[in-house]
Amino acid sequence: MELTNINDIRAVLFANGFTFSKSMGQNFLTAAWVPERIADECGAGAGVCALEIGPGIGCLTEKLCERAERVIAVELDKRLIPVLAQTLSGFNNLAVINADVMALDLSSLDFEGLRPIVAANLPYNITSPVITKLLGSGLFSAVTVMVQREVADRICAGPKTADYGAFTLFCRYKAECRKLFNVPSACFEPRPKVESAVVRMDLREKPPVAADETKLFRVIRAAFNQRRKTLANALSSGLPELEKEKIKAAIETSGLSPTARGEELSLEEFAALTQSLFD
Repeated sequence: MELTNINDIRAVLFANGFTFSKSMGQNFLTAAWVPERIADECGAGAGVCALEIGPGIGCLTEKLCERAERVIAVELDKRLIPVLAQTLSGFNNLAVINADVMALDLSSLDFEGLRPIVAANLPYNITSPVITKLLGSGLFSAVTVMVQREVADRICAGPKTADYGAFTLFCRYKAECRKLFNVPSACFEPRPKVESAVVRMDLREKPPVAADETKLFRVIRAAFNQRRKTLANALSSGLPELEKEKIKAAIETSGLSPTARGEELSLEEFAALTQSLFD
């Protein structure tokens, strides 16, 4: 059975009485090179436990099981559990969990002392919350995920671009991020209306800037909540406990233009500004 062959996919799903669910964002890969390349580039290997989210019928899971010492696959749709039992019956290094990853305590997973990584084709409807949870958990050395291409662009964006925002800076604070490759919509069944891309995020051992994380992201969120306003005006609205004159002085002390906007600042500049604001 080829788990990216559309005829095999339909046969195994039909045999188990399965129909696609739009609400769960289910799209099955039909291009064999995609799961192969994700498995090759995610860091799976000896001494590694790979966590997969939304395995579907197991085309990526299969490739991970061939490379990693252990694989944990978390699948929300209980109808797919017997499908996975059938398609992946040849692997004894796999644990399948029927659960909602957003409600799951990731620290409760049994990685068996191995180095945990993530490799997944994420459901489009929960992409940003899942990435935030994975990066914030502090459990994984690397997170490699296929997401909507626009989300990949946001993760890897630079200052002064439309895609650059608070989510970009959160990902950059937690990890070194790079886009690996694009995946056309023709690689899926049903075919989605958007293109996809695979991003790898290697978690940092320590923060890249010396600023209090809570205060730093208060400043970042305030700056981007009203991104078309100048930094001084946006921060005045988002940080009401600070007087506007203090905000203006902090902007000047940080070496920034009085007309600067949040989308122009690097993570390092936000860190310097945060220290000036709360010094």
